[in-house]
Amino acid sequence: MHRRPRPTVGIVYPDHAAEDDYPFAADLLGVDLPVAHIYGTDLHAVPELLDLGSPAKLAGGAAQLAGEPLDALVWACTSGSFVYGPDGARDQVELLSRAAGGVPTTSTSIAFVAALRALGIERVAVAASYPRDVADLFVAFLADAGIEVVSLADAGIDTAAEVGTLTAEQVVGFVRDNDHPDAQAVVVPDTAMHTLRILRELEKEVGKPVLTANQVTVRHGLELAGYTVGCPELGTLFEEEVDHGAR
Repeated sequence: MHRRPRPTVGIVYPDHAAEDDYPFAADLLGVDLPVAHIYGTDLHAVPELLDLGSPAKLAGGAAQLAGEPLDALVWACTSGSFVYGPDGARDQVELLSRAAGGVPTTSTSIAFVAALRALGIERVAVAASYPRDVADLFVAFLADAGIEVVSLADAGIDTAAEVGTLTAEQVVGFVRDNDHPDAQAVVVPDTAMHTLRILRELEKEVGKPVLTANQVTVRHGLELAGYTVGCPELGTLFEEEVDHGAR
């Protein structure tokens, strides 16, 4: 099948925080990553997250992208997907795919599992910006996929907007301070956190792969679009071109 020179992966993104990571990645990779925003209370709290990831809100995001030639679509919210649990997260993306006319669809939580499996990683340290009860749900989501969390740090930040204001120095320090010697990688699960411009620095600090929410979101979306890409600036996950076949 002929592959477009510039694949298009739609991004459904909650509120406003670190969405500028996506045009940055698009420019680096030579792809199109149009962003549609949906809105809700941006608290990192279970009831609000369940509302944020509801079928009606996600369908509204898909509708905003109806004029785009989508090759794939991603619900770019980790907490708004893993809060539904593994089965619920899969149901969530199936409903979103239907709303988008059947294009391949994923979410950031599912993308994390795909990234860890692609790198053969089984033990991780999690550096989460969320309050502890929400972070624990992410640990459970990874455990269901066979990923062992050897350490969990939670920053206890209540809103995505606040996470989006963290400086590069604060993010680097948070990741560095919450690595663990038994972890094969550090996982940083919040699309509200700016990370794409500092992935090389993050990995240099800890000496191992660092997987961040916006990074895995882009990677898995491109994989679903059947796109082959390599870009070491975006970390170990992007170091080698992996051809998943045109779709």
